[in-house]
Amino acid sequence: MAKTILIVDDSVSIRQVVGIALKGAGFDVIEAVDGKDALSKLDGKKIHLVISDVNMPNMDGITFVSEMKKLPAYKFTPVIMLTTEGAEEKKAAGKAAGARAWVVKPFKADQMLAAVNKLILP
Repeated sequence: MAKTILIVDDSVSIRQVVGIALKGAGFDVIEAVDGKDALSKLDGKKIHLVISDVNMPNMDGITFVSEMKKLPAYKFTPVIMLTTEGAEEKKAAGKAAGARAWVVKPFKADQMLAAVNKLILP
């Protein structure tokens, strides 16, 4: 059965590029436009991994990750932050919130898939 990945990004083109790469690698993809939208998609269904942007309207990625980690069903779901942010303090905040990896845009699909395959839970 395919594993499900939630992509959270306010950019349609990023969601498309990431989605195409993931679907091509055999994953199911759920998309959300910001942190608030992403939380609404966490309805108890199994999500194997989350890929989230940092800077988004309504709720940023770091806030979203800390909120998600409070939900028992998603406490251990690995998170990759996919962002233009390279600043160390943002990375530290992301890690503190529970992010396991940090991929900086622009990214190569194979680089992102390598991170996904390393973190995705069986």
